[in-house]
Amino acid sequence: MDTTDDEISFDEQGFCNHCNKYFDLAPKTLHHGTDGKKALETLVNEIKAQGKNKEYDCIIGLSGGVDSTYVAYRVRELGLKPLAVHFDSGWNSELAVKNIENIVKKLDIDLYTHVCDWEEMKDLQLSYFKAGVINADVPMDHAFLVVLNRIARKNKLKFFITGHNFETEGILPSSWVFGANDGRNLKAIQKTYGTMKLKEYPVSTLVEELYNDYFYKLQKIRILNYEPYNKAEVMKFIEKELGWKYYGGKHYESVFTRFYQGHYLVERFGKDKRRAHLSSLICSGQIDRKTALQELKKPAYTNLDLLEEDKEYIPKKLGITMKEFTKIMNEPIKSHYDFPNNHSAKNTLRRIKKIIS
Repeated sequence: MDTTDDEISFDEQGFCNHCNKYFDLAPKTLHHGTDGKKALETLVNEIKAQGKNKEYDCIIGLSGGVDSTYVAYRVRELGLKPLAVHFDSGWNSELAVKNIENIVKKLDIDLYTHVCDWEEMKDLQLSYFKAGVINADVPMDHAFLVVLNRIARKNKLKFFITGHNFETEGILPSSWVFGANDGRNLKAIQKTYGTMKLKEYPVSTLVEELYNDYFYKLQKIRILNYEPYNKAEVMKFIEKELGWKYYGGKHYESVFTRFYQGHYLVERFGKDKRRAHLSSLICSGQIDRKTALQELKKPAYTNLDLLEEDKEYIPKKLGITMKEFTKIMNEPIKSHYDFPNNHSAKNTLRRIKKIIS
């Protein structure tokens, strides 16, 4: 990490706040060894008990990436009955489609795919570019979360087993992201910059978000925290066992996310997420700092020819010219908090809940 994170700070030993936070949280978050095995066994038995005589006992997201692929494998290995949910945003790479097909076929998992209304998605993504806010991936992430929660409620599923894990994703500056579940913020950005109302796009309201959090209470289970999770070893494993193919970068299964993380964030905001991802791997002992620094000397796009293709493809698919997109890229950036949002309301509710508890 470096000062591209405006909020970074260093202690007397030269350690930054991210590393200190990682090492403080690791013992509380990671459940390895015998205790972790027992805790996972107890959790699996609870999921099975609640799902007895049901077609499914849990829900998982499936993007075709490393983490979600391995989660799909592990839940089947543990004897669970997952329903996989995939959100087709219109940006899937051909390789991602093939990977997902292989996974569900080999693991015998039912898959629900929600295909977006492309005209609405296209208009919303352009709105985020025009707004100049940092998390241009919200349109896809928000819709996925809404769809997943609604499918879980429809099937009366109480457990969401996610691929998010502490060992490879424990570090990420808060200023580099914005919560994808804030429907009010999304609608405000679309109202300001969009050209159409969102009729088919699955957008949540504050009431729905509160219902999910405080009443339905879909439990988010980070199953990969219950055992050592080595990214490189897992990639080799799923390649061998599931015929999975590597995309060339984290979250590169989506053409849009590949462009967003590998080019847009770097060029418009000066933020290279590889710093955070590599820092997590250093702290978890999977690589050393020297190796990470060497990796950062390489371009964020591992394939520069592919970058040039994507720079032409993205504007074209969004229905604008390269000149128009370049103009958007040069507009002043803004904060998500410059637009109406649910942040204050949710914080107030959390404080009330804490006082009541």
